[in-house]
Amino acid sequence: MAKKDFLQLSGVDQATLTSLLDRASELKALMLKGNPPKDVLAGKTVVNMFFENSTRTRCSFEAAGKNLGAEVISMSTAGSSVQKGENLIDTAITLDKLLPSAIVIRHAVAGSAHMVASHVNASVINAGDGMHAHPTQALLDMYTMREIFGGLQGLTVAIIGDIKHSRVARSNIEGLATMGANVKVYGPATLMPKDMDKLCKVCSSIEEAFVGSDVVMGLRIQLERQQKGLFPSAGEYNKFYGINLERMRLANKGAVVMHPGPVNRGIELSHDVLDSPICVKDEQVTNGMVTRMALLEMLCKE
Repeated sequence: MAKKDFLQLSGVDQATLTSLLDRASELKALMLKGNPPKDVLAGKTVVNMFFENSTRTRCSFEAAGKNLGAEVISMSTAGSSVQKGENLIDTAITLDKLLPSAIVIRHAVAGSAHMVASHVNASVINAGDGMHAHPTQALLDMYTMREIFGGLQGLTVAIIGDIKHSRVARSNIEGLATMGANVKVYGPATLMPKDMDKLCKVCSSIEEAFVGSDVVMGLRIQLERQQKGLFPSAGEYNKFYGINLERMRLANKGAVVMHPGPVNRGIELSHDVLDSPICVKDEQVTNGMVTRMALLEMLCKE
């Protein structure tokens, strides 16, 4: 990779994405055999800076670094000097003085990863910044799709839910477009950006979203949005926008359901879908680890 950082998928070319996905496939084969390549980043250090709650992404990066043989240092806001008033840049500079090869950051403010990258020597990986981007989530999603369907070119992906506030949707739209897939979106009008039709197809009905789709991706509804009147009750949301087996019958044969997690069971995804083999959310977790391993190797290996 020509750049030292991985901050968003916009501007990352198809060749680079393909190389990452290919390497992730090789690493997954090793991991399934119980042979983690612990010599790859032996002697390297990876620092995880998480200023938002996270289970999947944080644990995934920790496992990825350790499986490659790196020393992994994880910090969160609780118990850190941030609680004493230290700002983000000063914290990042302090951790950079530990001479890590990479700093992984998740922060509630859009642009925070870019700001940190401009002040440190380590490679910076954006693990989610506000409503802006979540490039490694999109990377693992694309890997999962490619693993199932054999490729991404010409694949049709429907993303359903809170598009407006979703960094996952933004990064997937960017990455999938680069890889030649077709993306369409659907959700409540109050949760749909006004300019979304410039980036992909905006569906006018739930049926249009499902018909012809190979992948249907649900997005986590932030229940606090309901208090602001941006969508109806949770039950009504599931009725009008939920992903269930009946609606999945409109999709292409062999279509799968994906979700970045955590899932609000019975809201974005109905119980029948969550308990069905067409839902691959758990496989996405394993794929997140190996794609992040591939990324760390690409950025940190000399």
